[in-house]
Amino acid sequence: MKYQKICVLGLGYIGLPTASTFATHGLKVIGVDNNEQVVVSLHNGKSHIYEPGLRTLVQAALRSGNLIVKKEPEDADAFIISVPTPITNEKKADLSYVKTATESILPYLQKNNLVILESTCPPRTTIDMVASILEGSGYQAGKDFYLVYSPERVLPGQILREIIENTRIIGGINPTSAEAARELYATFVKGEIILTDATTAEMVKLMENSYRDENIAIANEFTRIADHFGVDIWEAIRLANRHPRVNILKPGPGVGGHCISVDPWFLVEAAPDISTIIHTARKVNDSQPAYVVNFIKQSIGNLQGKRIAALGLAYKSNVDDLRESPAVEVVNLLANEGAKVKTFEPYKPEATVKNSNVCVSLKEVIRDAEVILLLVSHTQFQQLDPMTIRPITPAETAIDITGGWKREQWETANFQFIRLGQKIKKDKLS
Repeated sequence: MKYQKICVLGLGYIGLPTASTFATHGLKVIGVDNNEQVVVSLHNGKSHIYEPGLRTLVQAALRSGNLIVKKEPEDADAFIISVPTPITNEKKADLSYVKTATESILPYLQKNNLVILESTCPPRTTIDMVASILEGSGYQAGKDFYLVYSPERVLPGQILREIIENTRIIGGINPTSAEAARELYATFVKGEIILTDATTAEMVKLMENSYRDENIAIANEFTRIADHFGVDIWEAIRLANRHPRVNILKPGPGVGGHCISVDPWFLVEAAPDISTIIHTARKVNDSQPAYVVNFIKQSIGNLQGKRIAALGLAYKSNVDDLRESPAVEVVNLLANEGAKVKTFEPYKPEATVKNSNVCVSLKEVIRDAEVILLLVSHTQFQQLDPMTIRPITPAETAIDITGGWKREQWETANFQFIRLGQKIKKDKLS
């Protein structure tokens, strides 16, 4: 069928780029979000999300008249569900947003419509939940309307390029549904489009993020073992990665974001008795912030009253996303130890974090610090020249948790330099 009008439910980190990209490729798009602030912000041509190039893309989509932002869906040829799937305190998938979004389509669902679920979900969500809800309309999935699962597979900071260039996996509840979705995504996707079934596509997304979680977990566990034996983990990883079939990632404060730190739990929930490696990796990465704080204590002594300037709160470098951020958890744990923590997150300077004082500039956060702590390797932090800040801070210690700083530069500027994964000799401890 020829798609002329689509409805995108959820204008977050994936929904908004998706809606704007379709609109700038000539389709009429109704972008739906139930957050009044998001709707108002977009009506004013402002993106509520930081992503390179996104604001320009959104403004172009709005100016074209092809993108209209609303709080409720309306009739369309295709519906794309791109809402959050957070995790509960019990490490279970919260599918309430998916359920609500699916139910909101019911009054508008017509024969031959296409419904796409892009939200990350446990296996069989498309078949067992979404199809069941939509068939409450009286139409049969796969016969009267098309239904597929197609996961986003993009990297924050590169979303606008990867949403177009990456391979697109489309899992239909039957081949006809998959073919219908292929036609829609071909509007802008330049990467290969591969068709499969819905449950396989759900598994693919979870497998990708579980694999990455496990790779980070082994790097973090190697750090603990290296510390036990007094080995420099950064040197060890560099040498191990000289092997042509080895690629160990960098250790750090843990794993965050709405994908890698969440998605593996969906597999653990769905198959708890046979997902032991996935479960173990999650436990390692979830415990990494506590390990980092213990490392800091061992390195500089009692944290009670210690004035610490924490650089970075996002879950990874060069993004504004604080969801599930291990840096935030490290800040909370430092405060629990009695430290006086100030934070600076350049990509979201207004972000508030419990138990810390938020600063809006580097100069402000380091002004009265005793310790400068690198938690996120934003490019501007990696490029920081210790000699330029030496005159404006009383701090004598710099602690690098991410491998983003060069020891020689900080020691030349008369800072005591400490890095996670490099054993500190007792005579260097304060």
